[in-house]
Amino acid sequence: MQSDNVIWHRATVTRKRRAQQNQHRSVVLWFTGLSGSGKSTLAHALEEQLYRRGGRTFVLDGDNVRHGLCGDLGFSDTDRVENIRRVGELSKLFLEAGVIVLTAFISPFRSDRRIVRKLLGENNFIEVYCHCSLDTCEERDVKGLYKLARAGEIKHFTGISSPYEEPTQPELVVKTDQLSIADSVQQVMTYLEAQGLFPEAQNNIENTQEIA
Repeated sequence: MQSDNVIWHRATVTRKRRAQQNQHRSVVLWFTGLSGSGKSTLAHALEEQLYRRGGRTFVLDGDNVRHGLCGDLGFSDTDRVENIRRVGELSKLFLEAGVIVLTAFISPFRSDRRIVRKLLGENNFIEVYCHCSLDTCEERDVKGLYKLARAGEIKHFTGISSPYEEPTQPELVVKTDQLSIADSVQQVMTYLEAQGLFPEAQNNIENTQEIA
């Protein structure tokens, strides 16, 4: 639903100017995968490395967001779609603010991830699939949720009673059931460096796309 009688106000401090000040462009790293696949752990470990490089960063974690912004949502398919829609819009604001955003959400539906990619723009969205087998995730069961789901005490649990649609063409696949956290972080950092996230040349920043 579109609000009536609202007009976009264009700021003088733009995303391009923030990128020049930060000495890096803003981007959204979208970590997706089953519960227990290591999304949050990897996102926070990577943030630490980016921070040490001088990056302006913020992690949007699935559980944390549901304490506030999405605290009114459940886990039905409809609520999951709305959860990701809100996170996508929030990520867009952070992107405009010049921040490297790391999101850790199961985001089980391909259609939702496509919508966020379209919203942010192809060059601004990096999908990172934390590939981890269901068996391994259940063995970890860090939060004890799989046990409750198997007992029927949690409904709409991804991988058990609700589907997870694997990414078909993610920018990165990190095999978190095979790699250490350090190696996983290095894989992502190597990719980001190859993409010029921390450019040596100013012209890479000059090419940063504006978001309307």
